[in-house]
Amino acid sequence: MEMHQIRYFLAVCETLNFTRAAESCNVTQPALTRAVQKLEEEMGGLLLRRERSRTHLTEFGQAMRPHLEEVLRNTEAAGTTAKSFLTLDEGALRLGVMCTVGPLRCVGFMTRFNREHPGIAVNLREGVPEHLAALLADGELDIAIMAVPESFRERLQVKSLYRERFVVAFPPGHRFHGQEAVRTEDCDGESYLMRLNCEYATCWDDFLREHGIGLKEVYRSEREDWIQTMVMAGLGICFMPEFSPLLPGLSTRPLVEPEVHREVALVAMPGRRFSPAVAAFVKTVTQHRWQASPH
Repeated sequence: MEMHQIRYFLAVCETLNFTRAAESCNVTQPALTRAVQKLEEEMGGLLLRRERSRTHLTEFGQAMRPHLEEVLRNTEAAGTTAKSFLTLDEGALRLGVMCTVGPLRCVGFMTRFNREHPGIAVNLREGVPEHLAALLADGELDIAIMAVPESFRERLQVKSLYRERFVVAFPPGHRFHGQEAVRTEDCDGESYLMRLNCEYATCWDDFLREHGIGLKEVYRSEREDWIQTMVMAGLGICFMPEFSPLLPGLSTRPLVEPEVHREVALVAMPGRRFSPAVAAFVKTVTQHRWQASPH
């Protein structure tokens, strides 16, 4: 059964005249007649009965007409959807973003992407790197933006986007306020608030121990807003990425000697073919001028 056979049959149903049906389909009458006969052969029964100048649907034709109309509608709908999908008039993108990546770093390229491809809906999911990597592996994410302290798993395809320093956040009136940067040794003896969602969370202890720095950990939380609020209240300091969203009034200085930084990357599963929407997103995000500070 071919779609043109269904279209020709339905045209005869509408006109009850083979000549007019052929004209509406822009084919010759013999070609239309042969197509309808072929459809009848494939379906195993007469669909139409021609009596001199009049054409009627048989009972079998009447029974099959709504089913064939539905087939045609679904096929046309599928074609429209496919065309919209491939031309990026419509599409969906499942994007994972590490929860510590500040929105100020993403709003520029997201605005550009939306302007260039308004038909693509972006479904954004936040999470820690391990969770995002698992979602990528399971096919629940198309692409992700994240960082890890050392190196990504070998089975991930990684494209570096930008480097981001870590800074020290401190409360109002703190002695760090008069410094342009904070040396690692300057933090010795400070009260410390641990950001558990930071991908460096388990690495800070090793880093501080290596440099002989002793901190008094007083609080730990997965909530960035809670950590920052407690810093503002004078409970301690914390280390955070340079472009994290900050509470009004919260001061930061770069951490130096040594400087600590992270590489934020675009991550995908190797060998997995991108849909047109994902390919368009990858092109936009890799062409974006990430090094320009959002501040």
